[in-house]
Amino acid sequence: MNQLPEKSQRLDALTIATSEIKDKALNIGFHKVGIARVADWEQETPHHLQAWLKQGFHGDMEWMTTPKRQDIKLVMPEARSVISLALNYYTAHQHPQGTEYAKISRYGWGRDYHKILHKKLKALTNWLQSLHPDIQARYYADTGPLQDKLWAQRAGIGWIAKNSNLITREYGSWVFLGEIVTNLPLTPDSPHTEHCGTCNRCLEACPTKAIAKPFTVDANLCIAYHTIENRAEQLPENITPHLNGWVAGCDICQDVCPWNQRFAKETDIEEFQPYPGNLTPKLLELAEISDQEWEKRFTASALRRIKPKMFRRNAQSNLKTLNQDK
Repeated sequence: MNQLPEKSQRLDALTIATSEIKDKALNIGFHKVGIARVADWEQETPHHLQAWLKQGFHGDMEWMTTPKRQDIKLVMPEARSVISLALNYYTAHQHPQGTEYAKISRYGWGRDYHKILHKKLKALTNWLQSLHPDIQARYYADTGPLQDKLWAQRAGIGWIAKNSNLITREYGSWVFLGEIVTNLPLTPDSPHTEHCGTCNRCLEACPTKAIAKPFTVDANLCIAYHTIENRAEQLPENITPHLNGWVAGCDICQDVCPWNQRFAKETDIEEFQPYPGNLTPKLLELAEISDQEWEKRFTASALRRIKPKMFRRNAQSNLKTLNQDK
């Protein structure tokens, strides 16, 4: 009796076109899709990540140190391809200018991006797995150990910029990233080339000098890190004078980027439009927000990562600086 071919051989024999998968992704609503072949990068040691961790630039984000982040085969031993996907989330609204207002990063203005990405990723993954019983596929959206931006660059979606964000030619850096790891042998795209050139606007604009050098961000100096991830009772004294209204993330290095200024496009995803309370919140109201009001105000929001006491701390730190400046 003839033995069945190995699973990988059976998958090699499938006639699933990479273009078919890309078309399906775009039909589901993704704005960009690219493919990276795992074998092309297996010998690539993530020196930049290792050096970044060694310098302690990850702050208290210990999940960045997991070995899975450096070796995709620890995520899926049979992994052969990474399907990288992007959603444009830009809306034309602007941050408030008055000192009485709190500033929230664009990523958190509308519905929780995890929910939107996961819905689309699940639809694409289910469709993929329905094509053949041997197909394995696992999806992530800023929720697993994959280096989203690194795989997106390898898949031709965009390039990792000097401020460490991923920039796309079509939408700037206003994109959310997700990926599907699969055992399918797909045709890869060419990695994206870097197009920051001699521009250093992001480095020059960062008020805390968190961009230690091009392509390297020190989280210990980053306003976004401290307002979202720092769980301490008080923010560091070297950070608070530079908050300038920020209570949830920081968009300064993205706002000054020429690629964003020239190529940002209004998203067609209605759920990314801002909730009214997120555009012009007052520092005073957030400085006193109750746990109950926080629960009501930030339902289905990525801002739920910032707990009520952190919102109060961030707003109070801003108010303290304003009072000192008077």
